[in-house]
Amino acid sequence: MPNNPPEKSYSYEAAGVSIAAGNALVKAIAPLARATARPGADAELGGFGGFFDLKAAGYTDPLLVAANDGVGTKVKLAIDHDRHDAIGIDLVAMCVNDLIVQGAEPLLFLDYFASAKLDPAVAQRVIAGIAEGCKLAGCALIGGETAEMPGMYAPGDYDLAGFCVGAVERGEQLTGDRVAAGDVLLGLASSGVHSNGYSLVRRLAADKGWKLDRPALFDADRLLIDWLIEPTRIYVKSLLPAVRGGRIHALAHITGGGLLENVPRVLPAGLHARIDAGAWEQSRLMAFLQAQGNIEPAEMARTFNCGVGMVLAVAADNAADVAAELIAAGEQVQVIGAVESGTKGCTVQGAAEVWGARQAWEASHLG
Repeated sequence: MPNNPPEKSYSYEAAGVSIAAGNALVKAIAPLARATARPGADAELGGFGGFFDLKAAGYTDPLLVAANDGVGTKVKLAIDHDRHDAIGIDLVAMCVNDLIVQGAEPLLFLDYFASAKLDPAVAQRVIAGIAEGCKLAGCALIGGETAEMPGMYAPGDYDLAGFCVGAVERGEQLTGDRVAAGDVLLGLASSGVHSNGYSLVRRLAADKGWKLDRPALFDADRLLIDWLIEPTRIYVKSLLPAVRGGRIHALAHITGGGLLENVPRVLPAGLHARIDAGAWEQSRLMAFLQAQGNIEPAEMARTFNCGVGMVLAVAADNAADVAAELIAAGEQVQVIGAVESGTKGCTVQGAAEVWGARQAWEASHLG
């Protein structure tokens, strides 16, 4: 009989998936999750699902509100420049900011981390950022999923998704139905580009040959990558008292679609938001992006947050008090416009003049 060689023995490890590495990561990040514990959740990892006790969290007759999101191609910037520590904050921010605009307090968070091959050191840095974002938002990181998928991602690449559940007492949710003509629009400053528009940012960086690891042309004291990777601001803790106090009629989180498309989402039919582009100073970063890309003002207003990460609609009589309260909580607040009768939508008035002048100045000084 022929002496055949023994048949090759296959294993999951040989196929590119390490169960041991995944288990080691869960053990390593357990203290990060425990640090996010809050009433209603002990934030322990390792089960098939995470529990949350709404009664222990102080709710009587709550509505649950859920949101999920990702970080888009900002992840690619983090990967290419070894800036993994804060991208998790972006992931949390994109979800929890969407919950607070419904009047909901974020309670629990779960993440999904996928890569071709798990790099435990990188994953731990990313998840540490997620835990930090959860602490900033006051929600518990109660679980997640880490997936190794050889052949689905390029070596070294990863992607993220986040899932968040919040609660609001029945009757206290924000739906926009209280918005009325005459309401004042307050704008809360963004921390930068946040997590939208990065496909355009990255295209500009490639076409213009930006050196991201060098000081920004508009700021000799800070690297351009630091400006671009700045995490999305989390507004939950500053907004929650005013939301619960009934002093806010509506909130709009300024994400993809910018001011032009996000503000109308919270307006009833027959109301129009008129925003004054000159009410706040356009940041050097936004002016730099606009000048480098020769971006039309209307395109800026529907692509980037333009320096305003959250818009509030409040009664005119309450505007000064709400603004003062938010400033005391650490926010930068400006009156940026008003709600008026008209076709549902949003107009950013003076954008061509105000932002165009800044764009021209930026172009003349930076070339």
